[in-house]
Amino acid sequence: MVKNLGVGTGRRKTSVARVYVRDGSGKIVVNGKDVSRYFTQGEHEKVLRAPLAVTDSENKFDIVINVYGGGINGQAGACRHGLARALCQVDEQNYLSLRANGFLTRDSRMVERKKYGRRGARRRFQFSKR
Repeated sequence: MVKNLGVGTGRRKTSVARVYVRDGSGKIVVNGKDVSRYFTQGEHEKVLRAPLAVTDSENKFDIVINVYGGGINGQAGACRHGLARALCQVDEQNYLSLRANGFLTRDSRMVERKKYGRRGARRRFQFSKR
C-alpha cells in the first residue's frame, strides 16, 4: 500500500490534474509516462517543476499525476497548480513561498465563448456598405 503525503487538484483552462505526492527520490509520472516523455517541450516541464524548485524539494518526493482535458499548455498549468496545493498539504511551511510566487492562485482565464451571429467570439462578418 502506497501512502500519499499530499493530494492536490489543479485546474487551468479546461484541464484538470490530480496530483499525488509520495515519499521517494524525485521521480515524476504523468498519466503513466515519465514527465519528459509526456511534456516533450522543456518549457512545460519547467512550468511543472517550478513549485518543487521554490520549496527545495526536487529529490524528496515521488509525484504521480493524472491529467485530462484541454491542451498541453493548460495541462502543464493544471499540474503546477495541483502540485503546489499538494505541497501545502505535505508541509505548512511551503504555503508562504508558494503563495508569494503565485502558484496557489488558479489562473481563471478561459476561452471566450462564440456568440451567435458571429464568426468567433468577437469576429464580425465583413462589412459591405454597398
